[in-house]
Amino acid sequence: MSVQRPKVAVLLAAYNGMQWVEEQLASILAQTGVDVTVYISVDPSTDCTEAWCRAYADRHDSIIVLPPAGIFGGASRNFFRLIRDVDLRGYDLVAFADQDDIWNPDKLLRAANIIRVRSLDAYSSNVVAFWPDGTTRLLDKAQPQVAWDFLFEAAGPGCTYVMCKSLVDSLKSSMLNNWQPLQEVSLHDWYCYAFARSHGYRWYIDPKPSMSYRQHEQNQVGANIGLNPLIARYKTIHDGWWFNQVQLISHLVGLSTDPFVSTWLKLRRRQLIQLSFNAWRCRRRVRDKVFFFCICWATALIGSKTK
Repeated sequence: MSVQRPKVAVLLAAYNGMQWVEEQLASILAQTGVDVTVYISVDPSTDCTEAWCRAYADRHDSIIVLPPAGIFGGASRNFFRLIRDVDLRGYDLVAFADQDDIWNPDKLLRAANIIRVRSLDAYSSNVVAFWPDGTTRLLDKAQPQVAWDFLFEAAGPGCTYVMCKSLVDSLKSSMLNNWQPLQEVSLHDWYCYAFARSHGYRWYIDPKPSMSYRQHEQNQVGANIGLNPLIARYKTIHDGWWFNQVQLISHLVGLSTDPFVSTWLKLRRRQLIQLSFNAWRCRRRVRDKVFFFCICWATALIGSKTK
């Protein structure tokens, strides 16, 4: 990666984002010390997001709106489309962007410098969540990485991800080889982190927040704060979604035959109990390790709707 003014491709997935996308794009175009090109893929919207983005791109040479590609039905498939369809030759780094956040002016430069100085392959960071009433809260995702956290959680919000071109090239190749099953992955940030870690790429989670993370009713995934999100998390586990995603991602990144993974991947009662005693190796945060232990036991005893 070049030391002077890294070239960054920013991949932005949009859907019904007219309320926020202009402020987000302004914060991306205001990035210091890097050369930025923004690629926007718009899931067909009902609020004129597509038309607005095209008009905005006509006034800014560094913004490119991809042609329509049908209905994605969620951010994950939209981001996968961006990775697949954007020509990334000539860029040093690739970053993800949501449509509704506000980036710190040095977000990309700080990531680029840390990647260069530490000889890393990928970067993510903490964020400051903010609400319409002015409330703010630090979301801390920067606990030390552990052996298997990547199979059970992302490296923080995907909108903080900045990845080296070599990693994205490898990721893209694997995605194209597994395109159909990949469409069942619900969270692109979880999958990208799992791919990187499972293939030996070096990832750093920065404790310093890089952006303001907007919270609103339309968030597909928002801040995990309070009792209601905890109940919602338990429901997704009981309904089978979370463990199904764990199984799918484990297969897609090529770890289904790993000696450790194969001992629990079928998620039978005895396997879940055995997995519970490895909680300290499966989640980063202490609270999440305890929750993981309890969920493994609850699923083993009560069951879930896993496939």
